[in-house]
Amino acid sequence: MRGGSEGASYDTDRVLTLPNALSFLRLLGVPLFVWLILGPHSDRWAVLLLMAAGFSDWLDGHLARAWHQTSRVGQMLDPIADRLYIGSTLICLAIRDIIPWWLVVLLVARDLLLVCLVPLLRTRGYTSLPVHLIGKAATFCLLYAFPLVLLGAGGTAWALAARVSGWSFAIWGTALYWWAGLLYVRQTWHLMQGPRVSRSGRIG
Repeated sequence: MRGGSEGASYDTDRVLTLPNALSFLRLLGVPLFVWLILGPHSDRWAVLLLMAAGFSDWLDGHLARAWHQTSRVGQMLDPIADRLYIGSTLICLAIRDIIPWWLVVLLVARDLLLVCLVPLLRTRGYTSLPVHLIGKAATFCLLYAFPLVLLGAGGTAWALAARVSGWSFAIWGTALYWWAGLLYVRQTWHLMQGPRVSRSGRIG
């Protein structure tokens, strides 16, 4: 993902760049993914779409840095796309009874917790916080977990291996997701003890 803050310099204010176009395409893939899962149940095509989305996530960040096209728009699109894919995957798998609804609630509750921090951050001149390494690791685990869980819905030995691997990623990802969330809460608490500053980052 591309990262930065208002205190750091952006390479460009342009919206129409190749990295941003890749991010837009990734966002457009979300409704297609939902249709593949809930409509024809084309699980393998849905997983391939998730893999393509994950690759484009890496590629747009790499190109933005290599071509000096880091932009504010790109920094907003990346986390939005990640959360939409994770959220849509969770809800679709829960609707199909592949994962329990309590897992959906647990992960959504963490994101709602971070949303509640935004008004507090704004009182100190922040709109969000920089992405923490643990938050990146959690997102990585979750983006790998649910495609594997989806592929593990069958009864073959290969499906069993995918299911076990997927749930391992899911358990670790959920734990790291909440760990990162609590670190953001602590960071927000420390910021609230200090003076107002003029900078922002990104929660992840």
